[in-house]
Amino acid sequence: MSKQLIECVPNFSEGRDLNIIKQITDAIESVEGIRILDVDPGKATNRTVVTMVGNPGAVIEAAFQGIKKASELIDMRNHKGEHPRMGATDVCPLIPISGITMEETVEYAKKLAARVAKELSIPVYLYESAATTDERKNLATIRAGEYEGYAEKIIKPEWRPDFGDAKFNAKSGATVIGARDFLVAYNINLNTTSTRRANSIAFDVREAGRVKRKGDAVTGDIVKDEKGNPVSIPGTLKSVKAIGWFIEEYAIAQISMNLTNINITPVHVAFDEVCKRADERGIRVTGSELVGVIPKKSLTDAGKYFLNKQQRSVGVSEEELIKIAVKSLGLDELAPFEPRKKVIEYLLEDTATKKLIRMNLREFANETAAESTAPGGGSISAYMGALGASLGTMVANLSSHKRGWDDRWKEFSDWAEKGQLIKDALLKSVDEDTAAFNQIMIAFSLPKNSDDEKKIRSAAIQTATKTAMEVPFRVMQLSASAFPLLKAMVETGNPNSISDAGVGALAVRSAVLGSYLNVKINSSGLKDVAFKEDMMKKADAIKADAIKMESEILALVEKSM
Repeated sequence: MSKQLIECVPNFSEGRDLNIIKQITDAIESVEGIRILDVDPGKATNRTVVTMVGNPGAVIEAAFQGIKKASELIDMRNHKGEHPRMGATDVCPLIPISGITMEETVEYAKKLAARVAKELSIPVYLYESAATTDERKNLATIRAGEYEGYAEKIIKPEWRPDFGDAKFNAKSGATVIGARDFLVAYNINLNTTSTRRANSIAFDVREAGRVKRKGDAVTGDIVKDEKGNPVSIPGTLKSVKAIGWFIEEYAIAQISMNLTNINITPVHVAFDEVCKRADERGIRVTGSELVGVIPKKSLTDAGKYFLNKQQRSVGVSEEELIKIAVKSLGLDELAPFEPRKKVIEYLLEDTATKKLIRMNLREFANETAAESTAPGGGSISAYMGALGASLGTMVANLSSHKRGWDDRWKEFSDWAEKGQLIKDALLKSVDEDTAAFNQIMIAFSLPKNSDDEKKIRSAAIQTATKTAMEVPFRVMQLSASAFPLLKAMVETGNPNSISDAGVGALAVRSAVLGSYLNVKINSSGLKDVAFKEDMMKKADAIKADAIKMESEILALVEKSM
């Protein structure tokens, strides 16, 4: 089972006083086992969104400490801001990331809510997956009336808090705690200062849409159904909540959106739909703003989307895809956009570990040439495979953009995309091979002073040895999977780059044979005969096929030159 990780995104009603924000984040960071991924204060909204991740127990403790500190430092009686809010800690959602179910996350949300109500005397409501009734699932419904209307709202029987007394806390207001899926908070910038026009666009696109009216869409009488409930005209985007507001800090209006399921409505789809609706109203989208963090796939998918619209190859690097997404969405209009600080996968990387693939060419060569035994032949083989796949991908991209071949761009884009996947997997294997070797060294260094220690050491050596065979075997498979790409580029790609595809075949063949040597040498110490024989049989077949494929591709290169 993978390590249990929960993300927590508390929203605090303070976005201007950096000293207060720092005290709150210091309280959060005082808890061992959590990591703050992002702190995003907004002056106009007077609100700060903190994103943290960690094991459930640590996250719950850190969230409590943050809520406690906010209750000490923020007085809602003096709070003003553009964003809807009802408390010093307005909302605090928990999001299951890995190794934990939504049901388990809900229990942690309830545990946090109970403690906040009991120890801080703050009324707490549960929402989304933790909601006790269907009416309380929607945050906007709970928050209706905001802080200013809460003194009257809390005494109504239907709005009794889920935890705590039905008593108005004038200083801290109320807090909403829950469990939900990953949500992207996303604002789209407009070249207008009109909140009314921004709201009109928000109503066009948000799932809830707008209230249906007779005659005039703004002033006409509200249409009601047979039960007397207002009839709504649904918006164009599913799983999207949106409102329009004016941001004094930037002197522009924005569409403020919550994308509650980015698999249904991705960021780029929301952006383009708002562009379309704004254009219909004579308004122009100038850029957008991401609040908090975002999964990497959201940006790489956006990059591919915009490249496809241009009929350009999507087989470019991850970094290039993200760069295209940032520019196309205008994510850098209001402030510099730094992927390393905004993409959740990058923030979760173990920066304490020295990664070979983060080195420049000279550093990597120097590290290889040093007197340490790693990186060795396995990592070098993986890197050769990555270079071979890269050359094939380069030819595919050049072919996709070749003058006169415009009708073939998709054919070569598909090849380039496959090449990028192979290249990225092989680059990852560069570090995996060195890590596998290090595990063998660790296993051999285990104590062997007693029979029990000898058994533990022997088992560790065997496990590490299997891994040390499996990693280069995967490199063989990955490298060999680049041959179809390289052959296709020799046969149908840009003829001016045919030699590059040939060099790619040489590199891939060397990667296969080099990895084969690592599979074989590690097999000598393995006691599991059946496992060893099966793997060597498969490795022999891949090796023989690689030699054959290299020969065929080089013959085609020679014939065409």
